[in-house]
Amino acid sequence: MASNVATHIVAVGDICVNRTNPDSIFDLIRDEISHADLAFCQIETTYSLRGAVNLAVHVPLRAAPENVSAIARAGFNVASFASNHCMDWGEDACIDTITHLNSNGVQTIGAGRNLTEARKPLIVKHNGNSIGWLAYCSILPPNYWAQPQRAGCAPARARTFYEAIESDQPGTPSRVLSYPHEEDLNAMCSDIRTLKKSVDIVIVSMHWGVHFKEAEIASYQRAYGRSAVDSGADIILGHHAHILKPVEIYQGKPIFYSLCNFAFDLTYNPGQWDSPERVERRLKLNPTWQIDPEYTSYPFPRDSRKSILVRITCENKKIERVSCAPVLINKESQPRLLRRSDMEFDDVLSYLTRITKDQGLSTEYAVSGDELVPR
Repeated sequence: MASNVATHIVAVGDICVNRTNPDSIFDLIRDEISHADLAFCQIETTYSLRGAVNLAVHVPLRAAPENVSAIARAGFNVASFASNHCMDWGEDACIDTITHLNSNGVQTIGAGRNLTEARKPLIVKHNGNSIGWLAYCSILPPNYWAQPQRAGCAPARARTFYEAIESDQPGTPSRVLSYPHEEDLNAMCSDIRTLKKSVDIVIVSMHWGVHFKEAEIASYQRAYGRSAVDSGADIILGHHAHILKPVEIYQGKPIFYSLCNFAFDLTYNPGQWDSPERVERRLKLNPTWQIDPEYTSYPFPRDSRKSILVRITCENKKIERVSCAPVLINKESQPRLLRRSDMEFDDVLSYLTRITKDQGLSTEYAVSGDELVPR
């Protein structure tokens, strides 16, 4: 339970609540969320009945606005909408989503009616700590990033290049190189530096990364994450990949490259999911990705059932402690905290350890009770 001498924050990854009884998705985790002073999530769907679908998007997402109140009742009060789904149903639906969240007491970052709103920080003062929040998105279909006169999200775009591993061998595999869009990188760093002048702690949310692919951290992510820390960010919360990714400790600050999903309703549609093109793309991204008939409301790769909840303790105007609690997502899409005595606890720990080594990072995850402490 939150104390009166510190600010206790919990942070999770992608949320897409879309069901008849929306409160039920949080039944196994509500106490943990509601007892925090600040609870953060990433919103991964639009909540609106307006707009027209963008047919160019692979999986456009939309849910009834009635689902939003369940997110607030669970205890979430800060949310990023810097998402590759923020404009799936157009500008009106994007703005509706922000309005519905705000009217339910969930403050939003990372998206807005224009670029100024999308880049605007949220500042929260609690128990003597001032905490600033910013959010950006790298996964951007055309016209999803905000402009001076257009709604959308705060962009952190990247450029991708393919370099032949053996240039004299046509058709051999290529090395994928990605670099931040210089304009966006400079804007993000400027936002962080400006915010740091007026708050004690800066938390940056990044919707980025290679989705579904085990372990891999794209080179542009490292550049954005480290530049954010160099500019004054105290912690980076990454999501979008729908699978856990490593944690990097850079200059003493944690960069969570992907928190995975947290509470995600996504109905399996054979006609949509099982075309030859979709199956090929699915298996290239994650060779183990087979649709489990018992998980038709959560048709993600098996490893996407492993997730984490980040706990952040702020005291004396700085972050005193960061830990993460392993989470298991069941076939009803419900997240459940794991205890040290649970067999799946070790599965999450082993997975994080393995993918971290795979990416050449030295982070270790010390077990402390039912938590993991990255160091």
